[in-house]
Amino acid sequence: MNETPTIPLETLTRVAENATEIREFDHDIITDQLGRYPRGLVGIGARCACGNPAVTITYPRLQDGTPFPTLFYLTLPFLVKEISRIESSGGMTSFNERLVSDADYRALHERAHGVYVERREMLADVPEIKDSSAGGMPDRVKCLHALAGYALAVGPGVIPAGDEALELAGWDRDVCNCDDPRGESQGGARGESKGGGVR
Repeated sequence: MNETPTIPLETLTRVAENATEIREFDHDIITDQLGRYPRGLVGIGARCACGNPAVTITYPRLQDGTPFPTLFYLTLPFLVKEISRIESSGGMTSFNERLVSDADYRALHERAHGVYVERREMLADVPEIKDSSAGGMPDRVKCLHALAGYALAVGPGVIPAGDEALELAGWDRDVCNCDDPRGESQGGARGESKGGGVR
């Protein structure tokens, strides 16, 4: 089994504008958020106002050699729950309808797919997933969790569907929505949904 490489902060911030290195308790907090140990973790794509991980950055080849296309993975339970609510209420229909009816919106969505792949390739070239991204890109919206995680990690203006999903979820980068800002007890809503994106 291969070790997940250590990625320098300079590279992480090129991959995701809001990236930070892994801190001492991040593995424990993410394990609590997801209900399992995070695989291939090389950085944190974004954090809650309190400092808890909100999005992970995953190396594109897992330790067992499995190719893994999902670069950004939403973990913050508040956002996972709110995005799940949007999806379960039929909210993705409007996103997909807009992709069909709005050529500019569709072009931005397609471009976001290419940018996603470019950012992932800054970490490693994995031929098996060369043209794969996440969340249904480039031609549909399949998973708002993945797109919201992408938007949160890279900042606004890259993936419009992700930006809109965060807005619909009531995301405010200056407000902590964790049960315990120190990350010591993050139960509650966490049992309702585990993780975000395609894993």
